[in-house]
Amino acid sequence: MVWLMTSCPLPSTSEPAEPKREEQAKSLCLRLLTARARTRAELAGQLAKRGYPDDVSDRVLDRLATAGLIDDTDFAEQWVRSRREHAGKGRKVLAAELRTKGVAEDVIAEALAGIDAGAERDRAEQLVQGKLRRETLGVDDLRVTRRLVAMLARRGYNPSMAYDVVSTELVAERERRRI
Repeated sequence: MVWLMTSCPLPSTSEPAEPKREEQAKSLCLRLLTARARTRAELAGQLAKRGYPDDVSDRVLDRLATAGLIDDTDFAEQWVRSRREHAGKGRKVLAAELRTKGVAEDVIAEALAGIDAGAERDRAEQLVQGKLRRETLGVDDLRVTRRLVAMLARRGYNPSMAYDVVSTELVAERERRRI
């Protein structure tokens, strides 16, 4: 037993643990950022979850922000653009998603400022047109209307605008099929 204790090297106490923890935290953040862009709050949450002290996290995140690797404004703009284009999300859902990612309210407002009511309506019309092509019309139009309005509502569109878009597109689709 004595032999084991004397033959095992003791950890070096001359090297401070703080810079090592910072390097580990930085490596973790860089790995997370390699997978996808993240907000400062998301990275801080991951560091806290793994037990890094707040002062270490703050220093690492400040260095990454200075280097341009963390930018919540850029993240929010990219998120809004991507989620509108690929998932057809409306302003309300986009704002909620950004809040869950820890983006500040003023940054959210700035990112959503580029979406005007006309652009949001155009995107809602595209979504409804895509769904209407696969629907059987004439049997139960009320059911189709309810389903399409609910689809738009789940994606964050204003219910009155959603109903108006669905009604207009339903009439247009009936007319298109008649020809």
